[in-house]
Amino acid sequence: MASTLANMDVGDRGRVTGYKKGFDTYRKKLLAMGLIKGTEFTINRVAPMGDPVEIQVRGYNLSLRKDEATALFVEGV
Repeated sequence: MASTLANMDVGDRGRVTGYKKGFDTYRKKLLAMGLIKGTEFTINRVAPMGDPVEIQVRGYNLSLRKDEATALFVEGV
């Protein structure tokens, strides 16, 4: 079942399955950062108010704002 990155908890592992329609600006940014379909990641930290979310992907840590995170469809690994 696909969900969004914003719905995951610290320690969860996931895989990018796609992007929501209408988020073209964020999609381009996320693709440039290496979040292409099939990329696996781990949730490292979530700020107290839920924004930003820090993930480990491709050997580096990446912080995403909540609105960017909702643009990603993911599945648990």
